[in-house]
Amino acid sequence: MKSLNQLLIAEATEYEFKAAIEMNKPRSWLKTVSAFANGLGGSIYVGVSNGGIIVGLANPQQAAEQVSELIRARIEPSIKKIVIEPLHVDGKDILRMKISGGTNTPYYYVGDGNKIAYYRVGNESVPAPAAILNELVLKGWHQTFDATDTKYRFSDYSYTLFEATYKQRTGNSIDKPRDYHSFGMLTDEDMLTFVGALFADQCPIYQSRVFCTRWNGLKKGGLYIDALDNDEFQNSAISLLNDSLKFVRHNSSVKWEKTGSGRIEFPDYPAVAVHEAVLNAIVHRNYMIQGSEIHIDMYDDRLEIVSPGGMPDGKRIQDLNIDDVPSIRRNPVICDIFSRLRLMERRGSGLRKIIDEYSSEDAVPVFRSTEQSFVVTLKNLNYGRVLMSPGVDPGVDVGVDPGVDPGVDVGKENNVGKILNAIFTEPKATQKKISEMTGLSTRTISRVIKELRDTGAIGRVGSDRSGYWEITKK
Repeated sequence: MKSLNQLLIAEATEYEFKAAIEMNKPRSWLKTVSAFANGLGGSIYVGVSNGGIIVGLANPQQAAEQVSELIRARIEPSIKKIVIEPLHVDGKDILRMKISGGTNTPYYYVGDGNKIAYYRVGNESVPAPAAILNELVLKGWHQTFDATDTKYRFSDYSYTLFEATYKQRTGNSIDKPRDYHSFGMLTDEDMLTFVGALFADQCPIYQSRVFCTRWNGLKKGGLYIDALDNDEFQNSAISLLNDSLKFVRHNSSVKWEKTGSGRIEFPDYPAVAVHEAVLNAIVHRNYMIQGSEIHIDMYDDRLEIVSPGGMPDGKRIQDLNIDDVPSIRRNPVICDIFSRLRLMERRGSGLRKIIDEYSSEDAVPVFRSTEQSFVVTLKNLNYGRVLMSPGVDPGVDVGVDPGVDPGVDVGKENNVGKILNAIFTEPKATQKKISEMTGLSTRTISRVIKELRDTGAIGRVGSDRSGYWEITKK
């Protein structure tokens, strides 16, 4: 006789507990049957309370018959793979309903004048919104949205960037139209599929957009200046990737530290991590959410990439071990195209690559998902780090001998370099904070800042209390 814990450990799918079968309110548990059938499957244990305490059933055989009858009457279409079995666990009788993920989705609960398809969000069964319902319909047809036909003709569009990228990355030329057919971009009637339209130079897909913003500070909006930089891109998938990465590079810095033989550079964000995060957003987002777009938000301390649509199976990424996340591709044809372009790997290791680019345990990337979005947060590795920056090089910009270690106080020029570096690192720093960062006295800092303001080297944006410093010239 197995214990409940042994049974749950053996489960490869989700599970839910029900103390008893509510015959008068069957939707309370049939919605979970619908959700499991629409997803990857799962088990419902009847006779077990929500806390995992076995309360048992007086007549498990009768309960099994009632459950079977209600599932046949209230779930449409009928579920072919479902096992209902009585179990004797910890000295009590319970019932297990084991529902496999179905292939004839969507599976609806029908009753009370309603016809509702449910799906799993975390550990809950909720009504599927329109975008998820459309995905379930396509799944039932054994299709994905990226492979569906469009109204656009192949002959009306050009593919200069796609073909040039393919040539550059693989060394081979595109054979038209044969390769477009084999790649899943073109139908036999000269019509583009969705993925074919997505990679066209004049991409007609409205949702193929990325909004990029460099915010002023640690949150959206500010007292005086909301955004330091912003841009909106609407184009082919390859252009979106290139333009987004260029925006991040433009709004990032590379600090450095002198060594005996040269210097070590410290970028704000690892390039590979940013590439993988942006690429994952473009490849795995839900394109069926009308009027949606990817958002890339840069703050002083972090970079956030928000893409439309949560996990394809409805789970929350924050509840999972990254190494155990199943490789379920919402857009397999888009993934295949980027793989052919050698811009991503087939084995679906993007999240792990992002994590591996961060060696510090204090700066681990954060993944978060809801039913509507997937968010990747990358920490700025230079936030709060006092180092030199190519934009404020005390060996060049303020007259310090390049051979002198900037960490050694050799006089007024070096004090200027230290203060400029502190302002560059933390524009909102107070004189007290600059003193902590540089080791200089507040009296020295006050004098140098006055000289820098008088010469126009720095300026104050906003009030003395809530504003920030801006380096205006070298």
